Amino acid sequence: MSYATLITPAELLPHLDDPDWVIVDCRFWLDDTEKGRRDYHDSHIPGAIYAHLDDDLSGVVVPGVTGRHPLPAVEGMAAKLGAWGIDSDVQVVVYDDRGGAVASRLWWMLKWMGHDAVAVLDGGWPRWQREKLPADADLATPTPRQFKPDMRHELVVSAGDILAHFGDPAYKLVDSRSPERYRGAEEPIDLVAGHIPGAVNYHFERNLDVEGSFALKEFLKGRFHVVLGETQPERVIFYCGSGVTAAQNILAVAHTGLGMPRLYAGSWSHWITDSERPIANT
Repeated sequence: MSYATLITPAELLPHLDDPDWVIVDCRFWLDDTEKGRRDYHDSHIPGAIYAHLDDDLSGVVVPGVTGRHPLPAVEGMAAKLGAWGIDSDVQVVVYDDRGGAVASRLWWMLKWMGHDAVAVLDGGWPRWQREKLPADADLATPTPRQFKPDMRHELVVSAGDILAHFGDPAYKLVDSRSPERYRGAEEPIDLVAGHIPGAVNYHFERNLDVEGSFALKEFLKGRFHVVLGETQPERVIFYCGSGVTAAQNILAVAHTGLGMPRLYAGSWSHWITDSERPIANT
């Protein structure tokens, strides 16, 4: 049995020593970009390797050209995945301490690169700790494998794709940031406030319960039916500030069985690099 969306701690626990499973710790915080790495070195799920959002899961940032977390080059990312011990036979489990806000980035990237057996640990590190499951500070030494990407280019869209479908009722654009950032009432990170015209707002944190695990599948399915209406999943586009937390929304939709929406990977931080692109503030 493979896991393709979420996995519980109880489901992961028997596989900590399984050579065909790879666990990746993705803890990361924008206001202290080395905190996740420090926390990993202090304690993590046994056997887990660490992936840093800036260093491992993003490409080169070009100010005024790219967003804050552009996608990495496919060839280099495939080599990195292979060095982590991942190939087509491996079940990957990713986790963080933010309700999947960062781990979902790697989940989505693996889907984009054609690897379906990847799941986010539901509740992440906080739940693992609450359930008093094993942890250590040992650094993993994965056995390298060869990762061969089988790209699903249809999962990602560009700013041009969005502009081409402006005003088309068959498409739905969803902003995954907080309501305050969506409205342009505040913007603590990017240089320009607001949102892409026509986008509706659905903050990714709405997918979580009070303990930081994902809400029940049927509950989420009902919510997304309201947000997405009858729009076909391949015509639903999620974005956020830099293409990271929007992947958590895509994970939630996929988990409900509604399909696999698409990601504007550059997101808001890329959209605002061109002053000719329209902006809404209401």
